[in-house]
Amino acid sequence: MHSNTVDITGVGPVLFERSRKAKRVVISVKPFAGVRVAVPYGSSFQKAKEFAYTKVDWMQRQLARMKQYEEGDDGAGKSALDSIDRAQVRRKLIRRLEYLAAEHGFTYNRVFIRNQKTRLGTCSNRNNIGLNIKVSRLPEELMDYVILHELAHTRVKNHGNDFWMLMDKLVENGKAKAARVREYSIRHLLSSP
Repeated sequence: MHSNTVDITGVGPVLFERSRKAKRVVISVKPFAGVRVAVPYGSSFQKAKEFAYTKVDWMQRQLARMKQYEEGDDGAGKSALDSIDRAQVRRKLIRRLEYLAAEHGFTYNRVFIRNQKTRLGTCSNRNNIGLNIKVSRLPEELMDYVILHELAHTRVKNHGNDFWMLMDKLVENGKAKAARVREYSIRHLLSSP
């Protein structure tokens, strides 16, 4: 087992993840990403959980600080996105969406490209597709997955078996790709401005 998420009372979901770099159990709290516990090889997940439970008060304080940061719109960190040519990114995402929709026979209504803090994509009941501008920073394979995920919702509006059967036809092992997108996003996209 390389990772495991545990719901800790008063804290919420905590990601326990095996780490080659960690020399000891390390807890980190990042904005938009939440709590992560790095578990070194040679230490058990059980020991890491026991350690985490001794740090609940500290985690709660850190989460409160991160919430303040997330909600505060002080302009800090906006420069990274300002350096992206938004029009160019918008064109890139829309071109890719159009291509994948045509290739797989999907139809959709409108497209919205936004800078969102937590969601990479959405599909409304009217089949309007929303894509986070940060999707353009994903590796191409994962970018395609996010776009196809939202296109699949034009046919299946939930994440039930029918949805995942459709995703498996579009990409190899849809659930595994979804996990890779989540992991990449937490590390590189949603934790950064």
